[in-house]
Amino acid sequence: QVQLVESGGGLVQAGGSLRLSCAASGRTFSRYNMGWFRQAPGKEREFVAVIGWSGGLTRYADSVKGRVTISRDNAKNTVFLQMNSLKPGDTAVYYCAADGSGRSILMRTYYSREEYDYWGQGTQVTVSS
Repeated sequence: QVQLVESGGGLVQAGGSLRLSCAASGRTFSRYNMGWFRQAPGKEREFVAVIGWSGGLTRYADSVKGRVTISRDNAKNTVFLQMNSLKPGDTAVYYCAADGSGRSILMRTYYSREEYDYWGQGTQVTVSS
């Protein structure tokens, strides 16, 4: 069982930056691929970024590529999402998720919500124009 708690959301002006954190419980965090998703009002939850269990592999949604960086600190059981050059379209609740398959993200449909076993409660990001 893994519990995930996101933090770091808030209100920021367009062009600004935020760093989201996701703290995980459990001793096997380093075995989980970790993803970030977001859900805007009236829209489906969508993939943002993923990082493999070792931290060596990352993938990003086209909509955030070049503006967002995902990273992890396995010693602290935490995954981060650094977001720069934020746009109003980035406004959403951001969720972190854990994939406990133990397989490389290259072997996973990492952009699909169904691949993830555990979810956090989300943190609100609001970007004003």
